[in-house]
Formats: sequence, C-alpha cells, structure tokens
Amino acid sequence: MTRTTSPRTSRRAVYETLRRKVLTLELPPGAALSENELAASLGVSRTPVRESLILLVEEGLVQVFPQVGSFVSRVDPDKVADAQFLREAVELASLEDLPAEPDPEIVAELRRNLEEQRRPGLTVEDFFALDEAFHHGLLRLAGHGSAWATVVSAKGHLDRARRLGLQETPPSGFAEQHVDILEAVLSGDVGRARAAMRTHLRAVFDDVEAIRERSPELFASASGSVPVRRNVVVWE
Repeated sequence: MTRTTSPRTSRRAVYETLRRKVLTLELPPGAALSENELAASLGVSRTPVRESLILLVEEGLVQVFPQVGSFVSRVDPDKVADAQFLREAVELASLEDLPAEPDPEIVAELRRNLEEQRRPGLTVEDFFALDEAFHHGLLRLAGHGSAWATVVSAKGHLDRARRLGLQETPPSGFAEQHVDILEAVLSGDVGRARAAMRTHLRAVFDDVEAIRERSPELFASASGSVPVRRNVVVWE
C-alpha cells in the first residue's frame, strides 16, 4: 500500500528544511530565493515553499522586496544582541537553581560531550550540535530543560553569527570554556560559573565585529539597504 504524505506534513518538512539551510548558511545571508528553484530542488510544489517562506519572513530570516524578490535576510546585529540578551538571561539564571547533588546521568552525559568536543576533525556543524547539547544539558541539570526550546526559537540571527564565527575561529577555545564552566558548576562555585558563562556567551560579539569588518555584505546595515535588480540582483 502506498503511503501518502499529508499537505500539513509536507509544509512542515519544507519549512524545517529551508530553515535549516538558512541557519547552517547553506543558503547564505543575502542569497536570492526562487520559489520555482526551491520547489524543484525539494521535489514539491510551489505552495509549501511559499507558505514556508512566509513563516521564515515572520521569524526575520527571509525578506521579501516587492518587484525585486525574496532573499535570505542578512545577519542583523541588533537581533543578534536581542537573542544574546535572552539567552544569557536564561542560562545565567538557571545556574542559580543547580541542585546540591547534580543528576549523575546528566553529569556523565556532559562529560562525554566535552570529550567529543575535543575530537580532531570536527566540522562546524559537528561542534555546533555538541555546543547546543552542552548548553541544553546545563539547563536540564538545573531543572529548566524545557526553557531551551524558547531560547532556540529566538536565536536564528544569533546562530548564523555563531556559525560565521566558527568558520573563522577554531572551536578548541570554546571547548575549553565549556570545561571551565562545567568544573565551576560541579564544584558548586556559582559565581565563577556565571562569570565563565557570561564571557563565553558574549564572545559572539567579537566575532560579529571581526567578520562584519571583512564581509559587510553579510550583515544588515543601519540604513536599511535593499537589493536592486540590474542584470543581476545586487545589494545597495
């Protein structure tokens, strides 16, 4: 018997695929988006692609310019800062709720994660996934694991900035920061853990400034520039 995919399932799959491509920079900041080309590459009709782009517009990950077209939004430093503010508030607050006797299974999981972070040859996406799991694990350790979904939903621009930074900076430094954070957590030194976490999370701002200086075309400008159609679409 042939199993059919419901329209709702198809829309969700297309949305998740396009969102992942944007966040992982497979569709880079400023890239033009063609509904026809996206539909062909995904093997679907234009309808779920159009609906998915609308959702991505609502998230600020795609921009539509009348008479010009749809584009992956460029990284917005203001939105990076807003997402960083939310993430830092949640993660620092959670450190105050760490139990006197941390869950040994979660602790073992975090230690295994740190070992994986030191494995040679990790790709950006390998390390990014381990980084996400580590921070989620710390929230779980404090009893706030469900808060991670809220953080994730708000940090699309932040995640793209972090990936741009990981392309430029070896992840080993971040891995060592994770070690320092976990050591402080397990020693019960909340003040040290908070200071280490704050420094770690704010490193993205240095990455943004360095990359923005070299590749300003990846970032939204204060003037609100828009793409212009000539022989090809260019940003002004």
